[in-house]
Amino acid sequence: MTNNFADFAKAKMFLVIGSNMTEAHPVASTFLKNAVQKGAGLIVADPRRTALAAMADEHMQLKVGSDIALLNGLMHVLITEEIYDRRYVESCTVEFDKLKATVMEYPPERAAELSGVPAETIVRVARKLAATKPAMLIYTLGITEHTCGVNNVLSTANLQMLLGNVGFECGGVNPLRGQNNVQGACDMGALPNVYPGYQKVIDPAAKAKFEKFWGVEHLDDKNGLMMPAMFEGLVTGKVRGMWIFGENVANTEPDIHHVEHQLASAEFLVCSDIFPTETTRFAHVILPSAAWSEDDGTFASSERRVNRVRKVSTPPGQAKPNWWMFKEVAARMGQAWSSNSSQEIWDNEFSVVAPAFTGIKYSRIEGDGLQWPCTSLEHPGTQVMHKDGCFTCGLGNFKPVEWTPPAEVTDAEYPYVLSTGRRLYHYHTRTQTGRCGGLNDLLGEETADISPADAAKMGVRSGDKLRLASRRGEVVVSARVTAEVPPGMVWMAFHFREGCANWLTNPAFDPVSQTAEYKACAIKMAPAA
Repeated sequence: MTNNFADFAKAKMFLVIGSNMTEAHPVASTFLKNAVQKGAGLIVADPRRTALAAMADEHMQLKVGSDIALLNGLMHVLITEEIYDRRYVESCTVEFDKLKATVMEYPPERAAELSGVPAETIVRVARKLAATKPAMLIYTLGITEHTCGVNNVLSTANLQMLLGNVGFECGGVNPLRGQNNVQGACDMGALPNVYPGYQKVIDPAAKAKFEKFWGVEHLDDKNGLMMPAMFEGLVTGKVRGMWIFGENVANTEPDIHHVEHQLASAEFLVCSDIFPTETTRFAHVILPSAAWSEDDGTFASSERRVNRVRKVSTPPGQAKPNWWMFKEVAARMGQAWSSNSSQEIWDNEFSVVAPAFTGIKYSRIEGDGLQWPCTSLEHPGTQVMHKDGCFTCGLGNFKPVEWTPPAEVTDAEYPYVLSTGRRLYHYHTRTQTGRCGGLNDLLGEETADISPADAAKMGVRSGDKLRLASRRGEVVVSARVTAEVPPGMVWMAFHFREGCANWLTNPAFDPVSQTAEYKACAIKMAPAA
């Protein structure tokens, strides 16, 4: 995130793509909606006509999985009409010629054919973006949860660099994280390819540094396994034990039948959680965790801001802070870790070995926190990354990408596209909200959101039961007939076990990020008998 949410009020234009902010990020969307009500422009690219799309000056209702075709079409207009930021491109970027060669293959007419967005809309939106500076681009999982997710992100960056919008307040490429501390977990090194602070595992200098600091030898110099390989390793025996820490994978991973087979194959499975879940059923050991409000610590938000979290209640029963559990397990493995609180871990360990966080100490984040990079105790934090187009790597590197279709497309047997996401009233798989009577009154079951045209074709109304099936499983859920969804598309969420969309979703993954393609798979549906 390159901006402060408070700066939304100063923004002149927003391009929101692959993000239903009003339901998935209601707090952040409030800042955006307030800015729009004060006159900021809003362009939304989304297959559904969401509440946010209804507020927009332009709604580009693209086909599921056609983001790159649409973005390349916008860039084609910018380049051919010479309305891109030539000065910025020439002084702050490289590989423009490669980008131009690729996007020249996506004139508005071809982009329209692939994306479903009319050519005249593509031209009009490109001109609006070129005429308003800076414009802030915001994306969420609608961009990343595809087999081309990494390329989707690269394409958004290409567009913003072409417009000269990177490195300025109220500009940039701004991912909204899927949960409240995803950013913080990544910062701390909860990824298979980096140490804390994004220091690469394959870098010999980083390896030597952490070996010395941790007092160990022979840290692995190869990247670790990503989630799909980990879970498949449970079946093959390559992975014999697994510790699942605060995630209900039996509901969140695609193709639940296969995921449960993988979990059942584990020789030894440990789960840390605050409530029983569908995943803890497979655990050999369950470690009861303290909830976020039951221990001190930090969260890092999408804007790279590190904030304090303060204990307000005592963990119930045998529940313990998560850091304490890791420390006690390490002790039984012969490692005596000295830090004895979240503050000591941060102040004496993490901020010492992670240069981008060196200047962030608990004593400095008592108020509104600090944004990294923050490289010294005198550093004020970094509100805007790549300021004025001066990229941390030198020059911004255009990475042209081609459009590719989803891994699974519709056919005569499975004629509908299923796309999935989140609804406002429940959080994730309802492990934290499923026992709330009021929320269940607002949303008590999963639905299949379908268009009026498709409902009429099947002779169903809202509330009627539908049977949905993919090549992996089937569910029976109530229909929700809504003009939000275009014909040929079905939209569902994963909050409810019985009607969870992940009985249907496709375990196809982006080759780089290994993120699953939750946003596109082929299904069939009919009225339930």
